[in-house]
Amino acid sequence: MRGFFTGVVRRRRWIMALFALGFIVCLGAWSMVAVNYDMNDYLPPDSPSTVAVNVMADEFGGGIPNARVMIPDVTVPQALEYKRSIAAVDGVLDVTWLDDAVDVTVPLATVDSAVLKTYYRDGTALLSVTVDEERCIDAIPAIRAIVGDSAAMSGSAVSTAVATTSTLAEIHVIAVGGIAFALVVLLLTMTSWLEPVLVLGGLGVAVVINAGTNLIFGEISFVTNAAGNILQLAVSLDYSVFLIHRFDECRLRTDDREEAMVNALCLSASSIVSSGLTTVIGFVALALMRFRIGPDLGLALAKGVAISLVTVFLFMPSVLLSCCKAVDKTRHRSFMPGFDKFGKAVRRMAVPMVCLFLLIIAPVYLASNANDYYYGASHIFGPDTQLGSDMDAIRQVFGESDTYVLLVPKGDTATQTALSRDLHGLDHVTGVISYVDSAGAEVPMEYLDEATLSQLESDDYSRMVISVDVPYEGEETFALVEAVRAAAERYYPGAYYLAGEGVSTYDLMDTVTADMVKVNLLAIGAVFLVLLLTMRSLVLPVILVLSIETAIWLNLAVPYFTNKPIFYITYLIISAIQLGATVDYAILLTDRYRENRLRMDRKTAVVRTVSGVTVSILTSGSVLTVVGLLMGAVSTNQLLAQLGLLLGRGAIFSVVIVIFVLPGLLLAFDRLILRRGGKDPAKEPQTSLEEGTIEP
Repeated sequence: MRGFFTGVVRRRRWIMALFALGFIVCLGAWSMVAVNYDMNDYLPPDSPSTVAVNVMADEFGGGIPNARVMIPDVTVPQALEYKRSIAAVDGVLDVTWLDDAVDVTVPLATVDSAVLKTYYRDGTALLSVTVDEERCIDAIPAIRAIVGDSAAMSGSAVSTAVATTSTLAEIHVIAVGGIAFALVVLLLTMTSWLEPVLVLGGLGVAVVINAGTNLIFGEISFVTNAAGNILQLAVSLDYSVFLIHRFDECRLRTDDREEAMVNALCLSASSIVSSGLTTVIGFVALALMRFRIGPDLGLALAKGVAISLVTVFLFMPSVLLSCCKAVDKTRHRSFMPGFDKFGKAVRRMAVPMVCLFLLIIAPVYLASNANDYYYGASHIFGPDTQLGSDMDAIRQVFGESDTYVLLVPKGDTATQTALSRDLHGLDHVTGVISYVDSAGAEVPMEYLDEATLSQLESDDYSRMVISVDVPYEGEETFALVEAVRAAAERYYPGAYYLAGEGVSTYDLMDTVTADMVKVNLLAIGAVFLVLLLTMRSLVLPVILVLSIETAIWLNLAVPYFTNKPIFYITYLIISAIQLGATVDYAILLTDRYRENRLRMDRKTAVVRTVSGVTVSILTSGSVLTVVGLLMGAVSTNQLLAQLGLLLGRGAIFSVVIVIFVLPGLLLAFDRLILRRGGKDPAKEPQTSLEEGTIEP
C-alpha cells in the first residue's frame, strides 16, 4: 500500500491532468442524461399493470387515461368542442367523455343518472385524456392553454409535467444552499481559508464525474436527479476532511511534504475505506428492490461514493501537495472551542444515556413498523400547489374518480356481456364503455363506424373502459382492483389485462412491501460483515449496527407518533441511506476509542475520544442535516420533501446516539472490545484521568 501511495504522490501532475480531462468530458455528458418523473415507469416489467399497458399500446396504439380535465360552465356542445380541440393537441392519444358512453343527442333527462354524473354535473364537464408519456411536458401546457385557468387538471401525466419543471428549479436552490452551508462549516472547523475551497473543489470534481457517468444508465429517476449529487457531497465530505487532518498531523513529524502525504494516506486508508465501503453497501442494498427507483438511486449513489473514494486517494493528495504553500499562507487560528469539558460531561452521562437507549429500542422499533403509508403519486403535490388545488376542485365536484381499462379476448360477445353485467354490479363502478355496452351484443360490428370500433376492438382484444368513484389508492381502491380482476378471471382465466392509475398503484404497493425485508436484511448483514472483517471483533459490529438502526427506528417512529402518513418508497430508501451515510460516525468514534484505549484507561479514553471526534462528526452530520432539511423545505414534490425531512432528522438522531450513547456502550463492553489473542490491553499500565498518575 505504501508503494502505491508513493507512486500517487510522485505522479500527481499526471493524475491531476487525467481528472481534469474526466471532469470536462463528464460535464458535457451530464446534460445528456435523461430524467424520468413517472413513478409508474419504475414498476417491474413483469408486473400485471405494466404488461397490460404494453399490450394495450401494441393493440390500440395508445395507453390508459392519465389525465383528467374539468371544465366549468359549459354546455354539451361546448364540451364536445373542447374535446375536439384537446384531441388535436400533439401528444394527446385519446379523449373520452359522455358522448362515448351515451347518445348525447337525446335529452339529458333520459340518460342514466349514474353515467351522466360521471362525466357532466351542473354544467361542469370532466374529460378523461390519454397523453403520450414521452410528450406530456409539451402536451399538458398546450391543454392548459385551451381550457384556461378556470379549468382544473389532474392525473399522472399532469404530475409528471409539473414535477419536471418545478423540480429542476428547486434542485439548484437546494444545491446552492447545501454547498454554501458546507463552506461555512468547513471555514469554521478548519485552520486555513483555502482548505475548505480545496475540499469542496475536489468533491465537486467527483460529483460531476458521477453525474456524467450516469449516462451509462440511459436515464435516471427524478429522485436520483434531485437528491443524488447533493447526497454524494454530504456523505463524502468527511473522507477529505479526515485526510487533511491526518496530513496536518504527519507534517508535524517531518518537513518532507511528500513523505507526510504518503504517511497520511497509509494511516487514513483503513478508516476511510471501511467507512466508504459500508456506505457503498448501504446504497447497493437498494438495488435489490424490484421497484426500480431503488436500484436507480442506490447504484448511482454507490457509484458516486466509490468515485469520491478514488478522488480522495488520487486527486486530493495531488491538489493538496500542489497548493501546500498557499494553504500555509492562509492559516488562521481555530474558531472551534475545546471539547474536553464536553467529553467529561458525556462520560458522566454514559450510564443514564445507555439505560434510556435500552428502554426506547422496543417501542421505537414497533412504532416505526406501524406507520400509515402512501404508495402512489396521488399525494405528491400538496394543496398549496396548483396541481393539489386542482385535484381538490375536481374531487369537490365529481368526488373521487379514476378510469380502468380492461382488455379481454375478442369475439365472444355473450361472455363479454356477462362480464360487463358483473362489472356494473360492483360497488364503486359508475360506468362501463365497451362494444357490448355501446352497441349491444346483437349488433354486428360492421354496423359501427370505424372511429368508434377502433377504440373498442383490435385484431385480438376487446377494450372495456371502466369508470370508478374511488381515489387512486387506499383500501377501497385496492379492494376494487381485486374485485375487477376476480371478475375478469372468472370469465377469461389468465387471458385478460387490466390497467389504470389505481391498478398501477396496487401493483406498486404489492411490489414495494415485498422489497422491505430483503433490502433491510442485506444492508444490515453486509454492513455487519464489513465491520466484522475490518474490526476483527464480534461485539463491535453488533453495537455499531444496533446504534444506527435504533436511530433509524427513532426517525421512522416520529410519523407514527405524529399521525402523519409517509410514502412507502421514502420509508424504504431512508432506511438504507441513513444506515450507509451515518454508520461512518460510529466507525470514526469507535476506531479512535480503540486507539486511545491502548494507552490510557477507559474513562480517559472516552473523554479524549469524544473531545477529539466531535468536531468531525458535527461537520459531516450538520451538512447532511441541513441538506436534508433544505430539501424538505424547498421541494414542492412531497416525496422528495419527505425524503429530505427524514434524511435531515435521521442525521440528527444518528449524531445524538453516536456522541451520547455509543461511548457508554463502549465503556460497558470495554473488555470484550479490546481482548485480542489472549492479551487484554485493559491489564496494561495506562494513563488515568488524573494527569501524571498510572492505573495498574
